[in-house]
Amino acid sequence: MSEGSRGSSLAFGQVVIGPPGSGKTTYCHAMSTFLGRLGRSVAVVNLDPANEALPCPCALDIAELVTLPDVMASLGLGPNGGLIYCMEYLEANADWLRDRLQGLRGHYVLFDCPGQVELYTHHQALKNVFAQLAKWNFRLAAVHLVDSHYCTDPGKFISVLCTSLSTMLHVELPHVNVLSKMDLIEQYGKLAFNLDYYTEVLDLSYLVDHLASDPFFRNFRRLNEKLVEVIEDYSLVSFVPLNVQDKQSMRRVMQAVDKANGYSFGDQEHRSLEALMSAAVGADFHFSSTLAVQEKYVQSQDKAVEEEVMDL
Repeated sequence: MSEGSRGSSLAFGQVVIGPPGSGKTTYCHAMSTFLGRLGRSVAVVNLDPANEALPCPCALDIAELVTLPDVMASLGLGPNGGLIYCMEYLEANADWLRDRLQGLRGHYVLFDCPGQVELYTHHQALKNVFAQLAKWNFRLAAVHLVDSHYCTDPGKFISVLCTSLSTMLHVELPHVNVLSKMDLIEQYGKLAFNLDYYTEVLDLSYLVDHLASDPFFRNFRRLNEKLVEVIEDYSLVSFVPLNVQDKQSMRRVMQAVDKANGYSFGDQEHRSLEALMSAAVGADFHFSSTLAVQEKYVQSQDKAVEEEVMDL
């Protein structure tokens, strides 16, 4: 089979990446259910050899090829070294992946990826797998999940911004950064700024000033200023807020991803002009999506204050 004939028809999908605990598997399950209700044929592919507690059946599981416990036991590697070996093994056995994916043609594919950060910042194996998928006519967008609770800590948020930027530059796919678990953010304390400050990554000098009020970070002000300059010079990082329990939030993320991988502009679905334009907007889309979540966040804060007053 020639390289071109392996994927004569286009296939669309998402590679879901992010650090451990950011909600990748939960997102894949929720998004597959959401898209299925819209009439799409969705398939979930598990590429995480350490993921043994899948909430729903997968159309394809890397465990058929390699598992992390087996690698650790046979090669004497730790979890990090074992995951890197598994991804290199997957890259070396790309034919296995290609053959299994042939049966999923006609499906919208969600690739649930491992949570090891270095796989997306500087290691080549998974990046090369994504490049192979592109050669097989998969049109993919990277959905990078970040736990929203990092917004409550300025130091951690700057770290998240650096990681997100590094991931975007290394993976080399159309990219959508997502703040996950927005329904839980109020459990970690009040935000220093409005939510749109974090989603749109506005003037970060205010964040540096906020950090300077902390005696520990005061000594690292110049370092933080330089890190912020790098992030702002590239001007690439922004976030879409997500609550998987909220249909409107899921719809906004879906629209952002459909725009990124080109699904919105194909003929996979009969869409009205209004639906097409709603997926194609730029800053207005991000503003409206952020505003909706911001309103819910403010309402939850106001309710908490009222309860405290009543207790008094």
